[in-house]
Amino acid sequence: MQFMKPQDGFLGLEKKDAAPVKSAQAVVIPFGLEASVSYGGGTSKGPQAMIDASHQVELFDDEFWCEPFRQIGILTAKEPKIGKSVPKALDQLEKMVEDVLEMGKFPMTFGGEHSITAGTIRPFARRYKDLHVLHFDAHADLRDGYDGEHYSHAAALRRVLDHKSVTWLSSFGIRNISQSEIPFLEKSKQRVKIYWAREKSKWNMKEIVSHFKGKNVYVTFDIDGLDASLMPATGTPEPGGLFWQESVDIIREVAKVSNLVGADVNELAPKPNLHGCNFLAAKLAYKILTYAFLVSRAKNGRKKAA
Repeated sequence: MQFMKPQDGFLGLEKKDAAPVKSAQAVVIPFGLEASVSYGGGTSKGPQAMIDASHQVELFDDEFWCEPFRQIGILTAKEPKIGKSVPKALDQLEKMVEDVLEMGKFPMTFGGEHSITAGTIRPFARRYKDLHVLHFDAHADLRDGYDGEHYSHAAALRRVLDHKSVTWLSSFGIRNISQSEIPFLEKSKQRVKIYWAREKSKWNMKEIVSHFKGKNVYVTFDIDGLDASLMPATGTPEPGGLFWQESVDIIREVAKVSNLVGADVNELAPKPNLHGCNFLAAKLAYKILTYAFLVSRAKNGRKKAA
């Protein structure tokens, strides 16, 4: 795997501050797949926009009173030429994630449309017999394909649940679901829990984290899960969504009781003069990595694949 120069990669680190390949513990994988978007476009430019914006993200985190990147060690892979068909692109991404895991490092994928998760999840589904997924989104993404594409972004979590080893899915911020998804949702109550955005004032953190205690957890964050006032730079900006603090609070509390093993942030579609959205997505990725290493692994120890 080829890596970007530290100053060009995620967080724009000076060479003297960058971790050597051998000791780095996390790898950012830019993968701007854009093939099945159904409304606004631009996700192909999302990964680079996040990387560019990350150069302005403050490296010091006041929650941890340190610069977390120094304890993590973060590399940025070079973005490959992405296959033209969605299935081929997902096979390509699966191989990249597999390579990162074989190196003993944490994969953090930057999308691209949400269909990327159908590829990123595969190596984890093979490694872990009881994998739990923490999902943020405006949409349930439980369709069995959409517009003729089996791996559509609208089917992202349905494809994740194709793997029997994915035993639990908690979805947060959902405020859109189609009639066609209801039968699958209703028969999957033992595996799927939707936390509807309209009910977030009633969410109970103790109940939320109970599903993740002692589990290996993959995080997928579609940024349209955030409220449209906060995140308009996405293909389907939706009102009534999540805000920053309530989102990161959930990730932090889950990290306290579980082992975060991988993550993706997807569906950023950069817009002119809305650089704050790119910055938010970049800071979110840094925060997820921080919770994975300074909370999850610090409290629970680094677990090996089952």
